[in-house]
Amino acid sequence: MSRLNALRSRFVDAPDSLGAKARARRWQWFADQFPDLDQMSVIDLGGTAGAWMRAPVRPAHVHIVNLEQPPAELPSWLRADVADACDLPASIRDASYDLVFSNAVIEHVGGHVRRQQFADTVHSLADRHWVQTPYRYFPVEPHFLFPGFQFLPLAARTAILRRWPLVHTPTSDRDAARMIAMEVELLSVTEMRHYFPKSGIRFERLAGLVKSVIAVRN
Repeated sequence: MSRLNALRSRFVDAPDSLGAKARARRWQWFADQFPDLDQMSVIDLGGTAGAWMRAPVRPAHVHIVNLEQPPAELPSWLRADVADACDLPASIRDASYDLVFSNAVIEHVGGHVRRQQFADTVHSLADRHWVQTPYRYFPVEPHFLFPGFQFLPLAARTAILRRWPLVHTPTSDRDAARMIAMEVELLSVTEMRHYFPKSGIRFERLAGLVKSVIAVRN
């Protein structure tokens, strides 16, 4: 078990892991795409303060919207509010932003209607955006590090989550495992083009295979 947990760290969580290297590469792509980022006001739908504080890039201001409570203390350039990105309050919806950013969130919001609401939110907040999501047809499901997990019946996914040690937050409870399995719905390229029809689509690859899809509008 400890060896498998170490394997997850090696692939995803450790500072020198493949996941960390991929994140660093995406940050560089992001900075290259928006060279005036240090002058921008960015709203991050579903992000965390910790991710921005560790990031190698820093916009002039970042407003984070998440369903989870943010840290009590934040640097002056960060603001965080608890809100649903698919149904923002007017105080956020009517504010002015230069860029919408979202990393691996749209696959969690729940079904086509909610994904469309999320995309509509992105389009309404700013003219420019960067929306990344894991690709549905990459052979290893990235949240659970299990090959073909996304294509299995719900009962099989639930059983795997109760036993598979590479899950980020393991649980032996059947109902909790089922909820976790149902909460993730990976997207195809066709779906991303539907939600972001005026955006460029960029592909992140691993071993020549598309690993994630990024909708970019600049």
